[in-house]
Amino acid sequence: MNESLRIGQGVDAHRFADERDPRPLMLATLAWDGNGIEGDSDGDVVVHAMIDALLSAAHLGDIGTLFGVGKSSQGAGMSGAAMLTRTMEHLHAHRCTPCSIAVCIIGNRPKLGPRRIQAETQLSAICGCQVSLTATTTDGMGFTGHGEGIAATATALVEVR
Repeated sequence: MNESLRIGQGVDAHRFADERDPRPLMLATLAWDGNGIEGDSDGDVVVHAMIDALLSAAHLGDIGTLFGVGKSSQGAGMSGAAMLTRTMEHLHAHRCTPCSIAVCIIGNRPKLGPRRIQAETQLSAICGCQVSLTATTTDGMGFTGHGEGIAATATALVEVR
């Protein structure tokens, strides 16, 4: 068994912010049309799921372990890009290098297709490995199907030296 390669899983979900509280919709470090997501940071579910997957694979806890939880945490107000960059620094400090990350976005909006390559390119540049994005709806079922929010799952393969 090769213990230098590890797999981690991450999941994140957030409710869309109230229309009366306009904020940018951030997903995969990019700004999209439409009202944003509730959260202490920018609410980027793609990045949050990726961070949990990366830290899980490296056996370094989760996003709350690294950034804290709540409005007064270290992660409060941070962009997804800044959080992911900080996570990469943390992984490298622990001799961990991501090899590949796959993310599935679950929700009705925004439509990933027109900007998939741009999002994958941006995330891959930050992580230093291939990042693959897919998207699905839930055929009208659950909070994502009802348009109340958005979710993402991520799987990361990490090499530990």
